[in-house]
Amino acid sequence: MSREYSRRGRNWFTAMGVLFIVMALIVLVRNMILWSPEFALDFLLGPDITNEKVSLGMIIFGCIMIGFGYRKQNVRVN
Repeated sequence: MSREYSRRGRNWFTAMGVLFIVMALIVLVRNMILWSPEFALDFLLGPDITNEKVSLGMIIFGCIMIGFGYRKQNVRVN
């Protein structure tokens, strides 16, 4: 195993991806607690743009950012 492997994924993309996913999960869990899972699911499957759909998009975008973070080469400091 190389020295660079332990630093893999530690960059701006990965940090922002995790931040997006955490924020989206907070919103989804809060809505499930305040309303009910069935009511939140109705919002998610309805035709309007709602908070749940934006949160789902944030989770997808966060996963894409984490993917870019693992794909991007880290800058080598000598």
